[in-house]
Amino acid sequence: MELAPQFLADAIKRLRYYKDLGDKSFEQLNEADMHYTPTADSNSIAIIIQHLYGNMMSRFTNFLTEDGEKEWRKRDAEFEPMELTKTDLTDFWNTGWTTVLNTLEALKPDDLLKEITIRSEKLFVFDAILRQLAHYPYHVGQIVFIAKMIKDKDWKNLSVPKGGSKAYEELVREKAGK
Repeated sequence: MELAPQFLADAIKRLRYYKDLGDKSFEQLNEADMHYTPTADSNSIAIIIQHLYGNMMSRFTNFLTEDGEKEWRKRDAEFEPMELTKTDLTDFWNTGWTTVLNTLEALKPDDLLKEITIRSEKLFVFDAILRQLAHYPYHVGQIVFIAKMIKDKDWKNLSVPKGGSKAYEELVREKAGK
């Protein structure tokens, strides 16, 4: 097995998984929920989406040829409330993820050892991908946590429910034919 193509395939698979967690969270929320802030200093799901969108567009537009921190990005504005509908927010979400995934899917294994820059810092492409594999799930976890707080007892679990590990393991074994 060659490591580079496997790394790209696995990175894409993991990122798709985290996008899916966000998608399934949004399905459970209404428009007002998207703007709920747990505390005065907390970010709403809307703010987190705005930030992810800005980051994704900046980092993955002309990924191999331009600094990942674009001059046109207004990072501080990403953390200011905007009058966006749930549709606007999911459009931002989907556009950002499409940009990331299309860019990664276009990479060749040899690209992983190329150097790119983010905020003038030189990084290997594989390291820039790892950086985003830490950053995006961090924020998706925040989204899921806030959504779960909002929905409380009406929350539809996205993974193994409490007390359901044994049944889940049996299901996985059954699917694997063991």
